Amino acid sequence: MCDNEYMRRALELAGYGRGFVSPNPMVGAVIVRNGEIIGEGYHRRWGEAHAEVNAVNSVKDKNLLKDATIYVTLEPCSHYGKTPPCAKLLIECGFKRVVIGTLDPFEKVSGRGVKMLREAGIEVEVGVLDEECRQLNYIFMTAHLRSRPVVTIKWAQSRDGWMDRKRTPEEPAQRFSNALTSQLTAKLRAENDVIMTTGATVRCDNPRLTVRGWDGRNPRPVILTSKPIEVGSHIADNESVWVYDDDVESVLCDLYSRGVTSVLVESGPTLLREIIERKLWDFARVEVADFDLGDSGEKAAPVIPYMPDSEFRIGSSRLYFYRSTSSHPIL
Repeated sequence: MCDNEYMRRALELAGYGRGFVSPNPMVGAVIVRNGEIIGEGYHRRWGEAHAEVNAVNSVKDKNLLKDATIYVTLEPCSHYGKTPPCAKLLIECGFKRVVIGTLDPFEKVSGRGVKMLREAGIEVEVGVLDEECRQLNYIFMTAHLRSRPVVTIKWAQSRDGWMDRKRTPEEPAQRFSNALTSQLTAKLRAENDVIMTTGATVRCDNPRLTVRGWDGRNPRPVILTSKPIEVGSHIADNESVWVYDDDVESVLCDLYSRGVTSVLVESGPTLLREIIERKLWDFARVEVADFDLGDSGEKAAPVIPYMPDSEFRIGSSRLYFYRSTSSHPIL
């Protein structure tokens, strides 16, 4: 096997952390000695051991590490955060060679991990499957290069463009999703740090905004409102909720300062239109149900003024995926 093949295995391992490690990046590590893989690991959950630590711990005889090469998809960290610096661990283990997929854009790491390793006399190679390694952590990379979270907007609508039907406050909101698309929504929520909505949506629909039907973390709810959240609502019972009475752009800046790298917006059309018009979004997912609401329709859905990147039929619905033309690719 060559460097590329070992790095591909590290990438495969890294992907197992999807939905569990953010706002940290997904990272995988593979330890090779004399052409044989002797250890593997990946970052499993935010706040827990990093990939390098788990890979080293998987090797019973630590003396083998002195003649080994470790393949890591992202530059080893060089600072103390939730865990000690991984670059320091690799130096202490005595690795003779470290192969890195791509550099870390986070300012507390960015090149410092490589510098630490090289100053310790370790052979370091950077850029093996660089594009694939950056693409794996697109959200993490983009957020730190732009100093704001990556924003995904989503909504569901009828075929004729309505987001709800005319109803009394006691009646439930119109349902557009099917079992399959509801599961995909749960997956999308698990992959984002924060889920943002408005006080109006909370009062109207009383959503839970949690991951159900998917194995992953619940995103932190963020509510934009100038009024208190009603006692008895599902969100009021969530101790992790953050409430803002600010301009949405200012909220995004504050969220980034708190370590948030990804935001999913699920709200009524007013906030969605504002985000679209102010070009504050990066990705959009629009679900169109296979029925019209006609004269009973209420709350016209926003319109994205260009063609989708892709579309798929899922059960009775069609999903449209967009990428903002104002969000220039960084990869």
